[in-house]
Amino acid sequence: MADPSSYRPRPGEIPDTPGVYRFRDEHRRVIYVGKAKSLRQRLANYFQDLANLHPRTRSMVTTAASVEWTVVSTEVEALQLEYSWIKEYDPRFNVKYRDDKSYPYLAVTMNEEFPRVQVMRGHKKKGVRYFGPYGHAWAIRDTVDLLLRVFPVRTCSAGVFKNAARTGRPCLLGYIGKCSAPCVERISAEDHQELAEEFCDFMAGRTGTYLRRLERQMAEAAEEMEYERAARLRDDIGALKKAMEKSAVVLADATDADLIAVAEDELEAAVQIFHVRGGRVRGQRGWVTDKVEEITTGALVEHALQQLYGEERGDAVPKEVLVPALPDPVEPVQQWLTERRGSGVSLRIPQRGDKKALMETVQRNAQQALVLHKTKRASDLTTRSRALEEIAEALDLDSAPLRIECYDISHLQGDDVVASMVVFEDGLARKSEYRRFQIKGFRGQDDVRSMHEVITRRFRRYLAEKERTGEWADGPNGTEAGGDEQRPNGRDLTEGPVTPDDGDVLTDGPALKDDDGRPKRFAYPPQLVVVDGGQPQVAAAQRALDELGIDDIAVCGLAKRLEEVWVPGEDDPVVLPRTSEGLYLLQRVRDEAHRFAITYQRTKRAKRFRSSPLDDVPGLGETRKQALIKHFGSVKKLRSATIDQICEVPGIGRKTAETVAVALARATPAAPAVNTATGEIMDDEDGAPETTADAPGEPVPAGTPDERRGQER
Repeated sequence: MADPSSYRPRPGEIPDTPGVYRFRDEHRRVIYVGKAKSLRQRLANYFQDLANLHPRTRSMVTTAASVEWTVVSTEVEALQLEYSWIKEYDPRFNVKYRDDKSYPYLAVTMNEEFPRVQVMRGHKKKGVRYFGPYGHAWAIRDTVDLLLRVFPVRTCSAGVFKNAARTGRPCLLGYIGKCSAPCVERISAEDHQELAEEFCDFMAGRTGTYLRRLERQMAEAAEEMEYERAARLRDDIGALKKAMEKSAVVLADATDADLIAVAEDELEAAVQIFHVRGGRVRGQRGWVTDKVEEITTGALVEHALQQLYGEERGDAVPKEVLVPALPDPVEPVQQWLTERRGSGVSLRIPQRGDKKALMETVQRNAQQALVLHKTKRASDLTTRSRALEEIAEALDLDSAPLRIECYDISHLQGDDVVASMVVFEDGLARKSEYRRFQIKGFRGQDDVRSMHEVITRRFRRYLAEKERTGEWADGPNGTEAGGDEQRPNGRDLTEGPVTPDDGDVLTDGPALKDDDGRPKRFAYPPQLVVVDGGQPQVAAAQRALDELGIDDIAVCGLAKRLEEVWVPGEDDPVVLPRTSEGLYLLQRVRDEAHRFAITYQRTKRAKRFRSSPLDDVPGLGETRKQALIKHFGSVKKLRSATIDQICEVPGIGRKTAETVAVALARATPAAPAVNTATGEIMDDEDGAPETTADAPGEPVPAGTPDERRGQER
């Protein structure tokens, strides 16, 4: 725990201007980002007597080890920079709203030649029109099914579209009139684009025009005694009205607005948003957050607005935003929203009438969401806390292991040996911290030696990061991280330079930059290292830590046979009750490491099996390799071809043909595969080998399925 006075800026250092400030911890991680109209006045509030601070603010300033700030010109710039830094650094003490689900949208891909209507989740893409969000995907599909009678826009995937264009036959929707079938040129690209625009206009609330037009066409068809056509138009009108009924009118003046309500207690807050377009509720979403800082309702609303509109532009920001409390000050936020929309945005509290009544409905939804979230979280949080306490007690740890790392080795009969590292923080998987390794120190099957190598490499990186961030002075050689590092006691940490390409691969998350203040690859130590295995693997992991001079990280192993927990230097395992929450958490961590390792091992094996002798031909690119295979049909036929025959392939000169012929002559053909169902011997180069469901396209090793599972770890 740090003393805030140890990093308090000197008097006069902090400017009395608008700006954004960052608190960092001892590892240089940004733990809090804030903005202020006056940096001097705001930061002075953090460096008062700790007894006068709110408990959560006191926890933040004692966790921090430094503070820095950036001066900006206006409060609007401060708001924009604060949002950017919160997105970039993900500080632990800032309010972070968590979507209670991944909401589906109805999306129209207007950026394609033939726009497609589909359900989409996740980040929004440029050139795509979105409507929603909806509570359930089936609600979108019901609406689309009704609208396709009138607006038969394409809904098929790119693969189905290309296949229909190739065969000249549309899909079922094309035959029953729910698709205009642009794949077989029943409609031109321009007309289909116009049809998609009409679909978007209807979804945006401009419904009256289309209903009146269809009613007029129905009357004209009846007058001309085209009763079948009139009946179809009548059914189309009914479908549109039914689709409109799915979102009842809530505001009579066809208002476009977002209504935001907040329900909160001392620890958490829930936010509910109703999206009203054309006077109808077109979407709804909800967020929850831990109140890790002392914050007002207006500040919660401000953070919700940042999250809601931070990535939006144009009409995605409505003309009117109704909130329960206004941010203080409100002018910069309103100006920021106006800049994002490109025209005026009204940010206000509804006082009377339909809008106030609808806000009360949104408020009730927020209150129910908070109650439901607290019911779920109480059980979940209690269970996780009990599990961590049981682990700490069983392993005689000083405190609960809030960060656990687990390692597993995977291979197939000694080939493609890899390892995984998974991370659990506060009992939950932290997939952005997962890592995977290729075993490079030796060849063959030796789980103990592999475990020693992986632990050594992982914590060598950790020590290098500590040295780089200045947590101890440079070693005797003054070397930088990435070279031959040494601890102050002279212990050599590496057998060679630590380079980024030593097989330590970041997966299941974005490649994090190595800038100051950003999370590094291996910067943070765990309180507990778990290895998949028994005494030998545990001893190897402990030996690796001892060789690096690390003595403040606990190690244990979980053996699969009896689910025994092994600790270093003990002849007998620690046996946790079968009903123990601690044992269940260790099993989850171990199983996740095994899944991650075997997935990586299978990927490497599949890549190796898909290799071709042509891969080793220097100067032969992918295009010419494909041309050779297409011309001859297989590598076997190419191997038997003469140099003159190879020269007949477009783009292949005589020198290249000679190189190809020599490379194929040196390559030893692989043994033929056997179709276990028919007993037929198949040539790997001409026929498709039998595959497994786990790894499509991978040849099946010899043996029964049970034997193969025993060979693969």
